[in-house]
Amino acid sequence: MGKPVVIVVGADKGGVGKTTVSRTLLDYFSANNVQTRAFDTESPRGTLKRFHPAITEIVDMTRTADQMKIFDTLNSGLSVTVIDVRAGLMSPALASLRDIGFLDAARSGQLTFAVFHVLGSSIASLDEIAETSDFMGGAKYFLVKNFINDTQFFQWDQSTYNSYFNRIKDATDLTIPKLNEMAYEQVEVASVPFVNFVANKGQHDDAANFSFVLRGYVRHWLANVWSEYDRINLTDLAGAKSVTRAGER
Repeated sequence: MGKPVVIVVGADKGGVGKTTVSRTLLDYFSANNVQTRAFDTESPRGTLKRFHPAITEIVDMTRTADQMKIFDTLNSGLSVTVIDVRAGLMSPALASLRDIGFLDAARSGQLTFAVFHVLGSSIASLDEIAETSDFMGGAKYFLVKNFINDTQFFQWDQSTYNSYFNRIKDATDLTIPKLNEMAYEQVEVASVPFVNFVANKGQHDDAANFSFVLRGYVRHWLANVWSEYDRINLTDLAGAKSVTRAGER
């Protein structure tokens, strides 16, 4: 097995679709046969766990005991650990990673660390880039424009955006396109991974009866999302190659 891979998905601002991005990552890795586990920091109820219960554990990242659950088990045999960070916890979580020596381990090459920073449409969201930039040494940093909530990003003057974006060496842009509202709502109601919805499978991999039309919208959308992940060679992080398209399981 290669070195551990840790992916943090978060933002200090709420309502930008962090968990949606985490769900697409878990689907992508599963489809490409990459062994993955996830931690849902929406303690105590959880959100990510509703869609991926078999591989997700709910934790409170402010508690030392729960930090140990995540980081003392990185050599568990699973290639990738995805941490879905709740709103408002991004900067404190990164500070904790610095304090426990995790960021130093990433810089020295003992593990692979990536941050998917999901941005909102406001300048306040861009200010988060400045706040997190000090933690990005040794990390792969992805700035995610998530259109899932019909965000327009209309406040962003390109020169202003570039002034923030250029603060972090080798930062990479990612775009998550908008999904048809009714299709997104039906996946939410079904409480299944996107790939299960496309494959017409229920919560226990049993046969379902989801709309052919809505499944088509999700399949097309997921393929576009995964094309973005292919573009950044995401599976290379775990020493794998992308082989599977949306809808194939």
